[in-house]
Amino acid sequence: MGRLIRALTRNRAWTDPESPDRRLRGRAYAVPFTEVWRAALETARAQRGWTLTETDARGGEIVAEARTALWKFVDDVSIRVWLDDAGATRVDLTSASRVGRADLGTNARRIARFLHALDRRVLPRAGRGETAKASSSR
Repeated sequence: MGRLIRALTRNRAWTDPESPDRRLRGRAYAVPFTEVWRAALETARAQRGWTLTETDARGGEIVAEARTALWKFVDDVSIRVWLDDAGATRVDLTSASRVGRADLGTNARRIARFLHALDRRVLPRAGRGETAKASSSR
């Protein structure tokens, strides 16, 4: 029920370690920053309907515009790749609709699809013993 209410009342989604929606908890990888950055950039470029508008490897920021399939609305996506105090490489996202009051869950699904695709790119590089974990801090 919580997802439905959020889908009908929000036009923005973001990763948060405390999110009740497990899909929106971000990622922490035991993989070097440069590998995760490269994988995040490749994953963003491969997303259907996305146009990258800004990338900053030093700052770990990727900014994109995502066009919805049906109505062709343009939404804003921001991806942050960063190192936490423990040395894990973390990935957090925000996806926001430019128009409307509710996104019907589009932004949350977009984030979940990106993170799933990123896991597929990063985890084979990390080896069989490594796993991605939901972020536990921002």
